[in-house]
Amino acid sequence: MDARFLGIAEIAEPPSVAVVIDVMRAYTVAAWAFARGAEKIVLAESQDDALALKARHPDWVALKDGAPAPGFDAVNSPGLLRSVDLGGRTVVQKTTAGTVGALAVKDASLVLCAGFVVAEATARTLRARGCDDVTFVVTGEDGRADEDLACAQYIARRATGTATDAAAFLRRGAASRAAAELTEGVREGAHPDDVALCLELDRFPFAMVAATEDGLMVLRSHGVPAPGETAAVWPAGETPGDRKIITSE
Repeated sequence: MDARFLGIAEIAEPPSVAVVIDVMRAYTVAAWAFARGAEKIVLAESQDDALALKARHPDWVALKDGAPAPGFDAVNSPGLLRSVDLGGRTVVQKTTAGTVGALAVKDASLVLCAGFVVAEATARTLRARGCDDVTFVVTGEDGRADEDLACAQYIARRATGTATDAAAFLRRGAASRAAAELTEGVREGAHPDDVALCLELDRFPFAMVAATEDGLMVLRSHGVPAPGETAAVWPAGETPGDRKIITSE
């Protein structure tokens, strides 16, 4: 597989296949939202856009980075979100880096969003789809966030079927600047368990696919083929995904 690792600002043209990585915390939070029953996640362009969507759809759950703010229902923390019942709900998410990265590659033929919690499912999706030219978008710290780069490199290796010890990659995540800032309370809207939750390898069995729907970038969870299967992740002709969430980071 030809894998490239780029920061958001380095994306000059839409890639064929993009895997957008935000370990701490956008796509860990998105995975938890699906696990808590969210139907879909809408990735908002800005906080104002997220609030506008919330105003038009009062039953949607608006989520943002940082401290709680008027109009938003939740913050971008897996530790805080894991106890929320999102059964059948749509989530609107706006984050500092993760959602920005997905929107930057919205014209790719396939956009996957990932962190360590869905690493193997993401790699299996790439294998099942026969993806041999993949751009990994390292969203944090202008492409220098080591937790995101470590996760991207791990998924790239697993996507080729290479047996890989995850321990060194997870240690890089634990030693990252983002992990330190969360642990030390530098980042607002955090829970003491956030770092540990972001580093839970393969916590969830699904991948997360983003695609444009009715003018919005929508993230949905997808089951993946069992090991050894080569069937497509979703039936030909169907809209990717059965569940929905709206996010911002």
